[in-house]
Amino acid sequence: MAATLGGRAARRLRLLLSALKPGIQVPRAGPAAAFGSSVTSAKAEVNGVHLHYLRTGDGEHAVLLLPGMLGSGETDFGPQIEKLNKKLFTVVAWDPRGYGHSRPPDRDFPVDFFERDAKDAVDLMKTLKFKKVSLLGWSDGGITALIAAARYPSYVSKMVIWGANAYVTEQDTEIYQGIRDVSKWSERTRKPLEALYGFDYFARTCGKWVDGIEQFKHLPDGSICRDLLPLVQCPTLIIHGEKDPLVPRFHADFLHRHVRGSRLHLMPEGKHNLHLRFADEFNKLAEDFLQ
Repeated sequence: MAATLGGRAARRLRLLLSALKPGIQVPRAGPAAAFGSSVTSAKAEVNGVHLHYLRTGDGEHAVLLLPGMLGSGETDFGPQIEKLNKKLFTVVAWDPRGYGHSRPPDRDFPVDFFERDAKDAVDLMKTLKFKKVSLLGWSDGGITALIAAARYPSYVSKMVIWGANAYVTEQDTEIYQGIRDVSKWSERTRKPLEALYGFDYFARTCGKWVDGIEQFKHLPDGSICRDLLPLVQCPTLIIHGEKDPLVPRFHADFLHRHVRGSRLHLMPEGKHNLHLRFADEFNKLAEDFLQ
């Protein structure tokens, strides 16, 4: 696929395929095993499905970690689950329906799938008896967080997002098509997701995601949630890696302009998975902002 793209896009694609989701190794014994006894693994029935989550810490401030495309708490947020301050925060990392261990059902992508995820996320935290929550959303999880903050402003305290976009352009869809064939991803990128899903489900769901995200290109202004951004009321930190091969800088700038009072923090060496590659720096930024 990379060979069919222009030179600049091909370089971006190679960067993406080599570093999209290095994640952590997924233990076959169970999703909490990689993190030790301080992390609990459970499911809750929410909106007709059983949603899986990891939970750690006993702080008063509840924080929900929202993973990206094909992601789960265990594959996307190892350094945050392990190292975010457990005295200040109660950290919950969820698997959206059809992802991770929140199966069945299989993942599908109706045009309202981000809205559905936002409702599921908020309702999960309400089911767990949290009165308010802050959101840390990466990539697709950042989009979900934006929608949740806009739809449930009284429930969301603060929000940190990175690698997110409020609309889809032709440039975006070119990159999305480039990642459709998971057999071309690097072994390091594929391995945790293959261990989690099996190759067939992984490959099939990635293709369905590409089709799902491209639906938005055909909506007015390619909108995913751009009309909702003025409704966000919570303090918001937008972090952007300036070497992100999947989400160009203009998306972060757009979010910063349209989310009232938001802050934009640029990481010059950051890529799409900046919270994994620069975990200590990211965790400090997040903790300082959430306090």
